[in-house]
Amino acid sequence: MSNIVDMQDPRMLAKAEVLIEALPYFQRYAGRTFVVKYGGHAMGDPEAARDFAEDIVLLKAVGINPVVVHGGGPQIGAMLKKLGVESTFVDGLRVTDKATAEVAEMVLSGAINKELVGWIAGAGGKAIGISGKDGGLVTATKVQRTTKDPESNIEQAIDLGFVGEPNRVDTTILDTVVAAGMIPVVAPIGAGEDGHTYNINADTMAGAIAAALGAARLFLLTDVTGVLDKEGRLMTDLTPADIARLKDDGTIRGGMIPKLETCVHAVEAGCEAAVVLDGRVPHAMLLEFFTARGAGTLIRA
Repeated sequence: MSNIVDMQDPRMLAKAEVLIEALPYFQRYAGRTFVVKYGGHAMGDPEAARDFAEDIVLLKAVGINPVVVHGGGPQIGAMLKKLGVESTFVDGLRVTDKATAEVAEMVLSGAINKELVGWIAGAGGKAIGISGKDGGLVTATKVQRTTKDPESNIEQAIDLGFVGEPNRVDTTILDTVVAAGMIPVVAPIGAGEDGHTYNINADTMAGAIAAALGAARLFLLTDVTGVLDKEGRLMTDLTPADIARLKDDGTIRGGMIPKLETCVHAVEAGCEAAVVLDGRVPHAMLLEFFTARGAGTLIRA
């Protein structure tokens, strides 16, 4: 049996062309940071998780520094149910009492975080799992929300318990991990100056870290293709002004609004660009970044 490679094989030529197409991107972003929010469908699918881990290891191998921030809402819900801890919701947001906060930290900083570290190790990378509490990475403040009373139409404050948002980000621990050649995997948990532990939305956490690091890219992996116009077509490039207009005319609505607000905050605070893309598509992040065609919606200031 011959091991000689047919240099005219179209498949081999196609692979070479893909590498050549990616070369300018390798050169431009060597040494830069990508912050990737990982969640949704990919977290429950071993094949998708393996693809994601391979993408992260590839980024590191070509000289880009990936920082992964993960979610875990469904897994928290499943564990609460298993432990018999009741959950209540206000306007779709989980009220996080002390028992719920403890379960959230256990699931996010424990099971999910270490599983993801394991996937990256399996793909040949070196990852280290941390949370926002480690090294003072994220100092959180309690989230303040209001809701309208349906009868009086008066705005009322609602208490979501130990739900927080980033107030201050100290990137020292991330800088140290990256300098050691490892990939940080961050659970969205932070400590408040009041001494309490807060559960933080993973998109919000990723956006705050991307801004603090001056990242070249913030990737939000979702369960949708990206931002669609009213005819269902993908919008590939948006600015904060475009997003404000599309919110006003109802094109952008529902769960996409907070994701895009996170992107806008990140790019206005120092991140070069943010991308919303479909994490269900194998290697979507690489398709978005290393090809001229792209695969999601890119937001830049």
